[in-house]
Amino acid sequence: MTQTRRTLEGRVALVAGGTRGAGRGIAVQLGAQGATVYVTGRSSREGGRSEYDRPETVEETAELVTAAGGHGIAVVADHLVPGQVEALVGRIGAEQGRLDVLVNDIWGGERLFEWESPVWEHDLDKGLRLLRLAIDTHAITSHFALPLLLREPGGLVVEITDGTAEYNADRYRNSFFYDLAKSAVLRMAFALGHELGPRGATAVALTPGWLRSEMMLDAFGVTEATWRDALEKVPHFAISETPSYVGRAVAALAADPEVARWNGQSLSSGQLARVYGFTDLDGSRPDAWRYMVEVQDPDRPADTTGYR
Repeated sequence: MTQTRRTLEGRVALVAGGTRGAGRGIAVQLGAQGATVYVTGRSSREGGRSEYDRPETVEETAELVTAAGGHGIAVVADHLVPGQVEALVGRIGAEQGRLDVLVNDIWGGERLFEWESPVWEHDLDKGLRLLRLAIDTHAITSHFALPLLLREPGGLVVEITDGTAEYNADRYRNSFFYDLAKSAVLRMAFALGHELGPRGATAVALTPGWLRSEMMLDAFGVTEATWRDALEKVPHFAISETPSYVGRAVAALAADPEVARWNGQSLSSGQLARVYGFTDLDGSRPDAWRYMVEVQDPDRPADTTGYR
């Protein structure tokens, strides 16, 4: 895919959970290809912040979409509230008459799971809240959005998760609740592929690699400009990628007339970069999940040679 070519003009996307991180990167890259992008989240300039208590807002993301060349539309919505999601989809239908791409990126669980904490020691309320944010939100959004997406052939649903199906299949992911949440989203894409494929649409699961999100950069005390300063303490962070990388992966999928070949599958940004030819913002192609298996997990010295 040529990154300067506007391949999605006339297409309409909903990035559910697009306030920050991967969602913001996806929304902006869809906009860069000319799409109209509805961006949802709970943090807004007028309505205040979500429980994350971070400064990013849906309005800011929508403005970045427009600046990139698309048409960004911010909608404050809590995807745990069916009435709000139904109203959102009704608005898209009334204003656009179609929905071509649904990105289910709602998450909200970073501060809810406890690393390496067994289920009997983990805070139960936080664990159940994490499951609701990670699973119920996606199911509610698909329930209301898919009839609109199916109005036209060729629709695409992207379920954003952490880890490929192959990687997660035999690896414990942080905690009982986190592991369950991310595995469930992978299975959602498989199930949706079964339901959408015969109806002319495609569903995939997609994972970024080690994401340089706003929260991750803050946690390491660096910025996007200075992120390599974190390598002294966290050497494997060298394989990390910007949110734009997974954004370009979604844009490539959305523009692919043969996207149905991926239906029901688990994909990664690094994998799709090799297929479609896009790069991260620095011109590299980090392949984080292969690096994890071959370098990080075996506890080998950090070396990204051949992996980006």
